[in-house]
Amino acid sequence: MNRLHDFAGEAIGTCILVFFGCGSVAAAVLFSAHSGLFQVAAIWGIGVTLAIYATRHLSCAHLNPAVSLAMVIGRRMAPAKLPAYLGGQFAGAFLAACLLYLLFGPSIAAYESVHGIVRGTPESVRTAMLFGEFYPNPGAGAVAMVSSMNAFGAEAVGTFILVFLIFSLTEGCNVGRPDEALAPLFIGLTVTVIICILAPLTQAGLNPARDLSPRLFAWLAGWRQAAMPDAGYGFLTVYVLGPLTGGSLASLFFTSCIQPLMNKKNQTGCGCQK
Repeated sequence: MNRLHDFAGEAIGTCILVFFGCGSVAAAVLFSAHSGLFQVAAIWGIGVTLAIYATRHLSCAHLNPAVSLAMVIGRRMAPAKLPAYLGGQFAGAFLAACLLYLLFGPSIAAYESVHGIVRGTPESVRTAMLFGEFYPNPGAGAVAMVSSMNAFGAEAVGTFILVFLIFSLTEGCNVGRPDEALAPLFIGLTVTVIICILAPLTQAGLNPARDLSPRLFAWLAGWRQAAMPDAGYGFLTVYVLGPLTGGSLASLFFTSCIQPLMNKKNQTGCGCQK
C-alpha cells in the first residue's frame, strides 16, 4: 500500500508540475500570452510549489528522478522506494503531455499551418519544444551558442543548485531554514530563478521525467526525429544524465561536507554572538 501511495503522489504531483510548466510554454509559443522569460519561469515555480503542497502527504513529493536519486544517495530515502517514485514521475509527466495535446492540439496544427511548418521536419522543433527541451533554446535567437558539453554542464549545475537548496531547506540541523510549511514555496522560487538564468541555453530541464516523457509523447504524436534530433542521443546525455549527475553530486556534497559542519556548529553553539 505504501508503494501505491508513493506512485500516486509522484504521478499526480509530476502531472501537475508538467501541465502547468509546459502549458505556460505552449501559451507563450502559440499565443504570445507571456511577454518574457520571467513569466514562464514564474509559472514553472508556482507549478512546483502547488504540486508539492498537493501531494506531499501521499509521497515525499520529489517529482523529479534527480531529486529521488539524490535522496537515496543521501540516505534520506530507502532504495527500495525508488522504482515507485521513478515510475510515478515518468507516468505523470507523460499524462500531462497527453492532456496538453488534447487541449492545444488544434492550436498547434493551426500554428504549424500559418508558419509553414511540416511536423517531423527540423523546423518543427518550434512546436516540439512545447513538450521536450532543446539546446540551444529555439526561441533564444542566433546569439545562443551551446555545445552538447556546455548544455550538459548547464543542466548539471542547475540541478546541483536545486538539489542543494532542497537539502538545505529541509535539513533539520539547518536552523536557518524556513518553516516546513513554507519550504515548497522556496523550492518553487529556486526553480524560477534557475530557469531565468539557464533557459536561454537549454530551456532549463533540471528533471529527466519532465523532459523524457513529454519528448516521447511528441515522438509518438508525429514529431518523430524533430523530437529526438540528435543522432548521438545527446538529449539523453544533456537532459537525463546531466540532472542525475548534478543532483547526485549535490547530495554527496551536502551530506559529506555541509551537513557535518551544520551539526558541529549546532553542538558548539551559534557562534554569532560578539
